[in-house]
Amino acid sequence: MAYQVIARKYRPQRFADVVGQEHVTQTLSQAIGQNRIAHAYLFCGPRGTGKTTIARIFAKCLNCTGGPKVDFDDRDEKCIEIAEGRSIDVLEIDGASNNGVEQVRELRETCKYVPASSKFKIYIIDEVHMLSTAAFNALLKTLEEPPAHVKFMFATTDPEKVLATILSRCQRFDLRRIPTALIVKHLTLIAKQEQVKIDDAALYAIARGADGGMRDAESALDQLISFCGDKIEEADVLSMFGLTAQGQILELSRAILAGEIATALHQLNDLAQHGKDLGRLLSDLLNHFRNLLLFQVSKGNLNLMEVSEAEAVALKEQAGLASTEGFTRMLEALADAEIRLRDAASKKILIEVTLLKTIEARNAVNLDVVLKQLNALRGQGGGVTPAATAPVAAEVTRRSAPTAAPGASQVVAPNPSPQVGNHAAPATPASVTSGTPVPSENLEALWAQLVEAAGRASPFVRTYLLEAHPVSFAKSVFTIGFDPEFADHLGLVDNPRNHTLLQTKLAELGHANTQIKFMQAEAPADRVAPAAEAPPVASPPLPKSAPPATPKVSGSAAPTAKEKPASVPFNQEDFKNDPLIQKALEVFKGQIVGVRA
Repeated sequence: MAYQVIARKYRPQRFADVVGQEHVTQTLSQAIGQNRIAHAYLFCGPRGTGKTTIARIFAKCLNCTGGPKVDFDDRDEKCIEIAEGRSIDVLEIDGASNNGVEQVRELRETCKYVPASSKFKIYIIDEVHMLSTAAFNALLKTLEEPPAHVKFMFATTDPEKVLATILSRCQRFDLRRIPTALIVKHLTLIAKQEQVKIDDAALYAIARGADGGMRDAESALDQLISFCGDKIEEADVLSMFGLTAQGQILELSRAILAGEIATALHQLNDLAQHGKDLGRLLSDLLNHFRNLLLFQVSKGNLNLMEVSEAEAVALKEQAGLASTEGFTRMLEALADAEIRLRDAASKKILIEVTLLKTIEARNAVNLDVVLKQLNALRGQGGGVTPAATAPVAAEVTRRSAPTAAPGASQVVAPNPSPQVGNHAAPATPASVTSGTPVPSENLEALWAQLVEAAGRASPFVRTYLLEAHPVSFAKSVFTIGFDPEFADHLGLVDNPRNHTLLQTKLAELGHANTQIKFMQAEAPADRVAPAAEAPPVASPPLPKSAPPATPKVSGSAAPTAKEKPASVPFNQEDFKNDPLIQKALEVFKGQIVGVRA
């Protein structure tokens, strides 16, 4: 006899032999037992998962002697004819090469004739999504109301391309990828039948490379037997298909989690020099970190993943090396690289950069988390000093504001002794504002200091604050008002970033744990607006008994709140580089064409 490849030799011949598709085979078996047989079926799923095989077995059940029945005799002549593809009543059609209207018209004509020797005339159309739209439309009427003796069975790897009018006339079954453990078990039986000795690591490597397709796994085993003879080891599988050993994947992931950059890059270089498939390596890494995340979230439930015993041990060791948020960010870095890998000129360089990003992502801090922690610290009352809270807020503002893009979620963790703007954070704790209201004379002096301090960090914010005035400072809430003529500035200045900036500067001035509130309010007629030059930021807070400080005002008389404020030194480059301006340019996809003071 001519040699028959393993995929055909061990092809399932009845529903009980099908691996990993019990949800389909059980439904069809019960439909036969209850005599609820539809006129059209659609089998969808990845390649090599059993679509056409199930259609053939179903055809055997329908046309076997004494059928329809599930427990047919394998020696039945009609079943043998169907298995060998020579039954005149079961026609297998390739949708890719018979996709025109003419072929469908011929099919419609042959449908009218009763089967020659069987109960049903069955049409199995493989890759049905390849039919043209005109061919689909020509098939619609026949598909909806076929003769009683006709059954249609369609198979496709891309059901999205099948017309909705066709889908609505079929019973659809979605076949899933076959789990790795089931593929290993099936290959073990085949190897035993073929009298081939193969170790478990090699079987797992074949199953991992098959990616859920039984036919791919069987073809790989067939090729390995030709290459290695009757003894197959893991190294043979890895060498033939360019796969990375499971132990190497686990060691590389350990280096990433430990932050060992040099070790990770050395391992990647060794794998590349030995001809490993870098795309598959990245995919394996992504799958391993996904398993780590699931293992941590599910508290060690291995039912959510397909892993070997060695990988299960590694998951227990590595799952505690990062937080859930850290694993999530690392997965995002790897997934982004997998998308970009297709267009990369140098895959190795891209993966090297990806490893560095993945290591950094483990310790990155989410900006929202930092802000929540800052607000929580401020809400704890007098036990928290400005020295503890102000540096964190200032570090987030200083590092993230100039460079963060829309949707950016990561900032670098603050240094032990950060700076606030261009000034060092205060070394000693300052007094904490109590619920007692601040007198108006002290409020004006504090406002002048706040405007100057905030202006040094952001000239853009200072421009708006010069048009505002302090309303009150009581119960740890600093209220800032804008005259009705400047009410449109509220929407520009009232945002979390400016709140954080002003809270930080107030903490430097000795008023920690404060909240900022903007509102529309008219300024008192006798109020003096802050001038361009105000007292230094580092000056101590004024005691309540001290006389009111009078800010310096250029000229003989200070302008009132209703008048135009004093001129402010204006720098076009500072304005263009202001975080709010940069943010606006990113949000609206715009560019600066001119700047007028």
